[in-house]
Amino acid sequence: MSIAEFSLIERYFTRQVVGNDSTKLSIGDDCALLSLPEGYELAVTTDTMVENVHFFADANPELLGHKLLAVNLSDLASMGAKPVSVLLALTLPTVDEIWLAAFSKGFLSLAELHLVDLIGGDTTSGPLTLTVQAMGLVPKGKALLRSSAKPGDFIYLTGSLGDAGLGLKIKQGYSCSNPEAALQRFNKPNPQINAGMALLDIANACIDISDGLTADLGHILERSHVGACLDWDKLPLADAVVDYINDTGDWAMPLVAGDDYELCFTVSPEKASRLTINCTQIGVIESTLGLRLYKSGNLQPLNSKGYEHFS
Repeated sequence: MSIAEFSLIERYFTRQVVGNDSTKLSIGDDCALLSLPEGYELAVTTDTMVENVHFFADANPELLGHKLLAVNLSDLASMGAKPVSVLLALTLPTVDEIWLAAFSKGFLSLAELHLVDLIGGDTTSGPLTLTVQAMGLVPKGKALLRSSAKPGDFIYLTGSLGDAGLGLKIKQGYSCSNPEAALQRFNKPNPQINAGMALLDIANACIDISDGLTADLGHILERSHVGACLDWDKLPLADAVVDYINDTGDWAMPLVAGDDYELCFTVSPEKASRLTINCTQIGVIESTLGLRLYKSGNLQPLNSKGYEHFS
């Protein structure tokens, strides 16, 4: 490498000011030190993005830095956790200082927006691979799980569905009159952190939409040993997504496309009135196993499998 590892870290990843009380020792020693407030548990998640698997080789590095952190913060949001710190590991084929400057800008800008401290990590040489471990705080015993959905629960979704999937279609060559909004959702997702924290003591089960609604809701159904029925007419679809469906006939796209990073969660009917976040009821949890869709007057089964590595 043309620049030493420690010089690289110091130049691009240590300009951040510590943003929360849990960070007692940040970058500079062999380990970082965190302090857990009394009454809280530590939620931990990790995610890896590989060039030409999770992102295009020509991806804008600033947007890529944002997205790498956003997908990890979204996991914390799905548990109702407040993000506090992250570790970043970079495997780089070469040291491109222009690329690193843009990447670190996108990454640290989102971190600072949510008062998340970058407390350490690693750099090495090899095929471009980006890994984050994110940590957050959640009140003891209050974390939102996949395993707590109950028959009769209403199924809700924050935001809209299929926008990022449309953005991917556009990247792959699909042409539409107004691509900017969909590309923004695909390139720069917004982790629903505040929504996740607002669901504590209200939602029974929760997950973020990373691999597609049917796949991710399917994880809730599997872990909770329940089934579900979705109502097509209730799905929150942007006009551009509806136009895509009308143009191509690909009505399944918003159900199976990933990268929306909205929250899908279940709430018992008696608690539904307590919801204060922007969300849409899209179905109901049932005791009969499996996932079904009510569309055009017909009830049909849905495949709940999504993207799987090594398949």
